Amino acid sequence: MKKDKIIYWSTTGLFAAFMAFTAIPDILKTPETVEFIKLLGYPEYFIPFIGVAKLVGSIAILIPQFKKIKEWAYAGLAFDLIGAMYSVITVHGFDPGMTFMIPIFALMIISYIYNNKLFSH
Repeated sequence: MKKDKIIYWSTTGLFAAFMAFTAIPDILKTPETVEFIKLLGYPEYFIPFIGVAKLVGSIAILIPQFKKIKEWAYAGLAFDLIGAMYSVITVHGFDPGMTFMIPIFALMIISYIYNNKLFSH
């Protein structure tokens, strides 16, 4: 059980931190973020919305008591990552540099599995 908790909190903390750090430029609408989102064809007003959603989701997965909210947060964060990858591949094609997302997806999946293992009772 202790090993499971270490795996859960390590993966969840890293995943939540990654998502929160990617949310901050969105919330602040940095010039780089605006340029990138516009290149993908999304409207500028979408940027702070997705940033706030990512930040709230990142916080939600760290709170064990809110099981149903965590389920929604994991789903939303997964949709965000999948949608971002799909958008980039559709507009720019596949770039081998995108493989850096594999560990991020792995963190999310492991965090979700161990969340269910530890808190589903």
